[in-house]
Amino acid sequence: MGAVRFGVDDLANLRFAISPLWEAVAGLEAVADPGRHAVHLPWIKQVLASGSPLPAPGFGMGLRPETVPPPRCPLAGIEEELAAVADPRAPAAGPVLAWWRTAVRPHWPRMRAVLEADIAHRTRRLAEDGIADVFTHLHPALAWTGDRLVSADLPTGELALSGTGVTLVPSAFAHRCRLVPARGPVPPSVIYPARGTGTLWERGNSPGDALPRLLGRSRAGLLAEVVAPSTTTQLAARTGLTPGAVSQHLTLLRNAGLVTAHRHGREVHYVAGDLGRALLGDPAAPVRPGPGSA
Repeated sequence: MGAVRFGVDDLANLRFAISPLWEAVAGLEAVADPGRHAVHLPWIKQVLASGSPLPAPGFGMGLRPETVPPPRCPLAGIEEELAAVADPRAPAAGPVLAWWRTAVRPHWPRMRAVLEADIAHRTRRLAEDGIADVFTHLHPALAWTGDRLVSADLPTGELALSGTGVTLVPSAFAHRCRLVPARGPVPPSVIYPARGTGTLWERGNSPGDALPRLLGRSRAGLLAEVVAPSTTTQLAARTGLTPGAVSQHLTLLRNAGLVTAHRHGREVHYVAGDLGRALLGDPAAPVRPGPGSA
């Protein structure tokens, strides 16, 4: 039995985040052990049927769910998370990025929508019922007792946060809770199974080739890239477009309400909004009727 002890400052520093790197690593483990991840069998079958060689366990970097560093911010992209482990331009990071691009990123709009919906649900509970209610309902294996989060899933012993707070990270691939230790100034995180994962692989409509015809191939490609938050520099490196061209396309997409921008430190991260996700075929994206709609 393990416990995490909270002080007043820790409760004030509670936050939520999504970790693309954790999902990529845990997804590879799901493919290696499909019997424990039956809910993901449609995706696992698709990955295996693609014929692409599977990366070695741990991607040759020793990466396991328990060794993935806690996310530094709610809007972290996989390249930023990899930078906490190794230079994402280094050869060692190649298998991770290749796996992400072929197996995870095509489904990331749908996956991220499930994770964001879970966070929205938890934050509503936080506002309406308080922190104790949020902890109590994260997972049946977790219990909130006094000032401690207690679970047999947590490492044996007691971890005192000492004011650092903790990051709660929903996961589509987690089947139990995990505690990821702090790394430097980054607080520890608790990974927990997200609500709604059972609906993840229900069939939805695909936008096919209609979106490139509507927006143009470059803008449609950029919209697909920003299902995960990305900077102009990252998008230029991934698409081969110049930073100036990326900036112009993003401005048009943002003016059309397809993309939103959020500043994190000195960087601006762009991410597809509800309408952009709906155009990409994400069935979980809420679409609001426009003016004059019945």
